[in-house]
Amino acid sequence: MKAPARIYRQFDADLGREVPGEGYGGWHRMPIPLAPEHTALVVMHAWDCGRPGEFPGWERAVEFLPRCRRILDTVFPRLLAAVRESPLPVIHVAGGGTYHRGHVGFLRAGALAGESTVEGRVAPPDEVWKTLQALRAADGFPGTHNRPDIDAAFARLDFAPQARPLAHEAVVENAHQLAAVCRELGVNHLVYVGFALNWCLLMSPGGMVDMARRGAICSTIAEAVTAVENRETAREERELAQALWRVSVEFGFVFELEEFLSALPKRAEGVKT
Repeated sequence: MKAPARIYRQFDADLGREVPGEGYGGWHRMPIPLAPEHTALVVMHAWDCGRPGEFPGWERAVEFLPRCRRILDTVFPRLLAAVRESPLPVIHVAGGGTYHRGHVGFLRAGALAGESTVEGRVAPPDEVWKTLQALRAADGFPGTHNRPDIDAAFARLDFAPQARPLAHEAVVENAHQLAAVCRELGVNHLVYVGFALNWCLLMSPGGMVDMARRGAICSTIAEAVTAVENRETAREERELAQALWRVSVEFGFVFELEEFLSALPKRAEGVKT
């Protein structure tokens, strides 16, 4: 299997320029080989975020929710249908609640992985630590007045209907479980989709940082992700552009939806992935 992918050429800086980094080659496209038997689609934090206006405090603090809904509606049905007809397995990374823990795929993954070793924490919270965290929540993110809506949304958190796992698909909640599933399936290349690329898909348990440390190549599909933006970047979605660059330079490759779908082979009849 070969699929066109974007990769950022992070060389050579031109030391003769006023800004040496402007000599980098930048984005280019190339066909790359993919081994279907060693590649999986990872659907991460594809949540049901409620109807528009249902949790206004969450939407005030998390401006990308409308983009998530659009991607879930327009991209996920085609993408998941095509991958499920291919040899590539689909693995779901859940988080933010307990909505996934009764799913048969999660119970299997937990039994497969066994107990994980919890890394030691720093010194326990003191009063100053608590004060600093409260200040961050009140004056940084998400804002005290938004917290009740966010808590209400997370109390009913669930898989988005467009991304609900099938019974035979693995569901995990951390890197320990995801690595165990990858070993069982023979997977070493993870193609991440979901929300958000520069936040959960990067840093949350089971995200790219975790899995790259365990030896996985971690790629993404540009149309199947969005990013956390800020006031200065939201109009042009510059944080998404930065996150795609980070994926290419640090973790893997950036695929485009139509080309990825066109490259998928069909699985053999009767074979579940």
